[in-house]
Order: sequence, then C-alpha cells, then structure tokens
Amino acid sequence: MIDEKALITQLSDSSTKEAAFSRIVREYQEPLYWQIRRMVLVHDDADDVLQNTFIKAWNAIDSFRGESRLQTWLFRIAINESLNFLTKKKQVLSYDQSDVASQALNEIASDSYFDGDELQKQFQKAIGTLPDKQKLVFNLKYFDEMKYEDMSELLGTSIGALKTSYHLAVKKIYAFFVDND
Repeated sequence: MIDEKALITQLSDSSTKEAAFSRIVREYQEPLYWQIRRMVLVHDDADDVLQNTFIKAWNAIDSFRGESRLQTWLFRIAINESLNFLTKKKQVLSYDQSDVASQALNEIASDSYFDGDELQKQFQKAIGTLPDKQKLVFNLKYFDEMKYEDMSELLGTSIGALKTSYHLAVKKIYAFFVDND
C-alpha cells in the first residue's frame, strides 16, 4: 500500500517529484486503466485516455491540496477524461449514444485484448446502452465494488442519487436481456 502523505511530501520537493510521480503511475496505472476501459470499452482508446489522465495529473500535481485521497483525485481525473473522450467521440462521429456503443462493441469483438465469451459481449452491450453517468455508477459499484460513500466523494453526488442511478442501471440491463432473449 502506498503512503500518500510521504508521497505528497516527495511531490512537493523538486528533487524527488519525478520519482514520486513515477511511483504514482506504477501504483495506479492498472486500476485507472480498467476504470477507463469499462467506460470507453476499446483498449487503444483506454490507453489514450489513461495517458491523458496522467498528463493532466502531472500538470496539476502542484495544485493538489490533499483535501481528498490521491487515489480519489486520480480517479476523478480519469472519469472526467473518459466522459470527455466519449462526448468528443459522439460529436466527431455525429452518432447518438447507442451508435457509439454499437461501434465500440464491434471493435471489442475484434480486439485481441478482449477474451470474453458471447454472454460477456452481450453484458457489455447492455452496459453500453446506459447513459454515461449511469454506466459510470454501475461500473464503480458492480466491477470495483465501491461503497456509495466513496462514490459520493469521488463523483460529488449524493448517496441517494447514486443508489437510484445504480438501481435504474440494473433494471435497464435486466430489461436488455429480457428483450434480447
């Protein structure tokens, strides 16, 4: 486990800043990648968003005030970068959300990094039909098993709203499977 206080101290010292940030990258690269990947679906896109996340973090590290955990701050950057990426992709492609999800799922099917079976592809397709914010809440709760209190801190949303979003997401995923059976 990473000692955030010591790391934050190292980040404020110009002689240890780069080494401390390299440690952050090593420590958080994988969990951030998977959070991003669940949002953008495609490996190459996830790599790009992850790189942008670390660039933004590096550029803003001097303004990190320690009011939240370093991990929370990084996840917030990653989530915002993922949402920005999805918004730009929708605008560039002039697609609605379901078209973007369908295109991403087609890319997943040919992605050498995806080793899921047909049911997992259908599950990803069902998740892809959710609005971005609902998809985010579902992913954090279902895949990361994040507590609502932690999600509330991360997303700046009330626990009640998060529970509602998750419940609606589960109902929509269930309905997707019922309708496509």
